[in-house]
Amino acid sequence: MTDEAARKERIKQDFIDARGYWSKGWDPLLDMSPDYFAAYAKLSSVPWTAGTLDPKIKEFLYIAIDASTTHMFEPGLRIHIRNALRYGATQDEIMEVLQITSSIGVHTVTESVPLLLDAMKATGHALPSPDLDARRKALKDAFVANRGYWSPMWDSVLALDPDYFEAYLDFSSVPWKHGVLEPKVKEMIYIAVDAATTHLYNPGTRIHMENALRHGATPAELMEVLALVSVLGVHAMAVGVPALVAELARAKRIGTD
Repeated sequence: MTDEAARKERIKQDFIDARGYWSKGWDPLLDMSPDYFAAYAKLSSVPWTAGTLDPKIKEFLYIAIDASTTHMFEPGLRIHIRNALRYGATQDEIMEVLQITSSIGVHTVTESVPLLLDAMKATGHALPSPDLDARRKALKDAFVANRGYWSPMWDSVLALDPDYFEAYLDFSSVPWKHGVLEPKVKEMIYIAVDAATTHLYNPGTRIHMENALRHGATPAELMEVLALVSVLGVHAMAVGVPALVAELARAKRIGTD
């Protein structure tokens, strides 16, 4: 074995020791750029070597950001589901991760309703009353009972469209009424999806950080969530390197024809 081959093997083994697995998808990147892969391995391994979260929870966070509608990276999703199962995750737990992740679609409403109110004001339309009728008050109380918090961003949604709010309440409450994950872990999943570089939804990140801390999470644990999610950018390599390999092979074939 050459010195370079031995170095690559050490880098690979260091990754396995820290992260607990190896994917053949990493082989081309390690071969083409061992310096980059070693640096990535060091960065991504920090939460695994110095962190406090259970490995299964770490994998839940990866599942969430890979399954999110802002990313949908199926190769990584499959790897991390496999890893989570290896760490003892159950079908119900992983389904709950996916249920929580699927609620990201509501950010269309929470981000756009303030714009709608501005447009209504600018065009002379009457704004909804801030006073809650009996139905709206009952829906607000149910949200707090099911979800454990209230945010002022829901006020306008509830005022404008109680039917939609009620349906979203039922939809988003499923993991809270029937789920198996502890509340702080649920909140960490919301944080992962909202803080991911493909979404960066600061209002949600802030709300769910506060919720997680109230449910007993520590600042160190939430910093670990962010560290885990921050490596999402490596998927530029996970997608780009196979494309580069294929196009290099194609160029070589064309050149020899």
